[in-house]
Amino acid sequence: MQIYTRTGDQGETSLIYGERIGKNHLRVEAYGTCDEANAVIGVALSTIDQGISWSLSERKTFLYWMKKVQTLLFHVGSELSTPKGKDVPWQITQKHIDQMEDAIDNWEKQIPSLTQFILPNGHQTSAMLHQARTIVRRAERQVVSLKDEINPLVLVFLNRLSDLLFVSARYVNAFSAFEEESFQVE
Repeated sequence: MQIYTRTGDQGETSLIYGERIGKNHLRVEAYGTCDEANAVIGVALSTIDQGISWSLSERKTFLYWMKKVQTLLFHVGSELSTPKGKDVPWQITQKHIDQMEDAIDNWEKQIPSLTQFILPNGHQTSAMLHQARTIVRRAERQVVSLKDEINPLVLVFLNRLSDLLFVSARYVNAFSAFEEESFQVE
């Protein structure tokens, strides 16, 4: 398969089912932002074996979830690139959201309770997960303007995903040599 098609050389791209839209269309911005978050998660995972002291089981569970998130971000892209009224190839479902909530609840039991704001830093993996979280928040803001045209669970999914990335960043720090730093008013 040839990677370049030349069909986007004039600033347009195709949605699923062939509809052409500008590359600056909000749909393209939103799924591009999800792709950006996905790439940052991938970079975060490339640093996961550096200075984190967790069991093989904890590591496997964490990697399972991060890879599941990456796959589900492709589902979000499918939702966002399908015109209203057409069948979506891969959909976000309530089951996906429920599973993420279970993961969040499980990880939160294993980290200290929050009593104040924390700085988004720490272990390299954690810092990148915080970055991915902020990118997902941007995607969420973009999707708000599309909510009448797409599956409403996409917005819920992105909101919950930012929570999952926040908790996962804290989870990584809990197993590393980095201590969370509280926000200090100066």
